Amino acid sequence: MKMRFGLGVLAYLVPTFALGFVWHLMLFHDYYERLAIYRRDIIIPFGFLSMLFQAFLFAWVYQHAFSPRNGGLLSRGLRYAVFGAILSWSFTTLAVAAKNVMTSVQDYLVIETAFTAVQWMMVGPLTALAFSCELSKTTATV
Repeated sequence: MKMRFGLGVLAYLVPTFALGFVWHLMLFHDYYERLAIYRRDIIIPFGFLSMLFQAFLFAWVYQHAFSPRNGGLLSRGLRYAVFGAILSWSFTTLAVAAKNVMTSVQDYLVIETAFTAVQWMMVGPLTALAFSCELSKTTATV
């Protein structure tokens, strides 16, 4: 069980950090610059720490609310992805748009909604796989 939980944490942390880094600081860096929302000296360790807290909490939620449910691996992963995307979107997109100064709220909503969708398309299925019995059997025999 500890192994599955640890893999569940990594299923959120690794793709979220990698995607966040590439998305915000490389692929769409100029887009975010035009939004004038981020500080020039982004503190990456704070972002990583935030994601680490989120990873533990989201793994706990999956373990207690989604893992015990009926249905296949894919359906549990998709239900969890929808839940996680809506929850994440509420505090990473809506709340930020409501209180931060930026050049275009609409442009911010578009780019962050896209980010959240891509993030959870990866995180949902990976988390379901991390908590699956099939994966546990495979790692136990290796």
